[in-house]
Amino acid sequence: MTLQTLSPQAAKALLDEGKAVLVDIRPADEHAREHIAIARNIPMDQLPAAAPALQGRAVVFHCRSGQRTRLNAQALRAATSGEAYVLEGGLDGWKQAGLPVRRDTSQPLELQRQVMIAAGTLVTGGTALGTVVSPWFYLLPGFVGCGLVFAGLTGFCGMARLLMKMPWNRRALAATGL
Repeated sequence: MTLQTLSPQAAKALLDEGKAVLVDIRPADEHAREHIAIARNIPMDQLPAAAPALQGRAVVFHCRSGQRTRLNAQALRAATSGEAYVLEGGLDGWKQAGLPVRRDTSQPLELQRQVMIAAGTLVTGGTALGTVVSPWFYLLPGFVGCGLVFAGLTGFCGMARLLMKMPWNRRALAATGL
């Protein structure tokens, strides 16, 4: 099931008139770093519990680019009995339309980006060290690759769990109340 698409300008008009509520379905860490000021953050995994508050209202859902919103259209549609829309282009489309967002660069990068940076650094470093120092260092990129395959197959990412325990992420989680 697809949701109707709404341009950022049309969504803003509906929101300004009080005819709709804007819901950001991204995880709290993504929302904390950059978001539309009037958006309520209800991550996908919390949507069933929050659904009663959305009943009878027009809801405009968004994510970063609109892709996650489109992929979860059926669950999003089921979360509200009123009209439901997808913000065209998501947060990126909102910004491209020249509409304001709030940025907090003191918040850490999103966990997924941290994992990509860490994995890329370990693979590049292990490959360079394997070439220059000892072939034993080639085990490092192999280990990281196996970890990424395991994460993709099971949904459990050990590197993400480890990064969540880093001081910069613990401080950010405490600030958001998670």
